[in-house]
Amino acid sequence: MTDSTGDRIVAAATTEFSQHGIAGARIERIARAARTSKERVYAYYRSKDALYRFVAARELAAIAEATRLDPTDLPGYAGRIHDYFVAHPERLRLMNWGQLEVTSDAPQPDDPFQLSIRRKIDQLRAAQQAGDLDPAWDPIDILVFVNQIAMSWAAQPHVGLDSTEDRASFLAARRAAIVAAVQRLFPAVNSVPTPEEH
Repeated sequence: MTDSTGDRIVAAATTEFSQHGIAGARIERIARAARTSKERVYAYYRSKDALYRFVAARELAAIAEATRLDPTDLPGYAGRIHDYFVAHPERLRLMNWGQLEVTSDAPQPDDPFQLSIRRKIDQLRAAQQAGDLDPAWDPIDILVFVNQIAMSWAAQPHVGLDSTEDRASFLAARRAAIVAAVQRLFPAVNSVPTPEEH
């Protein structure tokens, strides 16, 4: 049985953090939106940071499920990341706030971003050891480069869009460029080379 108060707190906190970041978020607004009290919020989560970590971990799990990292097909993975964040710009903002507002040089052991990164690095390293991914690259570089390329248009979907151009067609072309760029850097296993590559 779900706890409706807890669900409302998480939903309200997700919206609040997406709009205002961690520093700008207010527990009073979260409590009001969740139709509960500040005291009740703190009964569930001991601090605003703890609430953000819970929300971020939940969002990262949803993103991982939707985008499915496949080290043997990084171009396809990049395309899925692009699709996800174009469809959910509020979730991109939520993730960006967490990266921007890190207050310590040493990440906390339970930091959801670091945990997610470590899991993905392990997947990439295993693919390298299996011969499915170029071992010359450091896995952290692979992950960062693929993610940055994949999210490049999600963060600025209107840059360069002509007023007469259909947005869907424009974004489809940008997605194709993302997939092609990652394919050149990290070719998918068993990919069919283009005529230019022969």
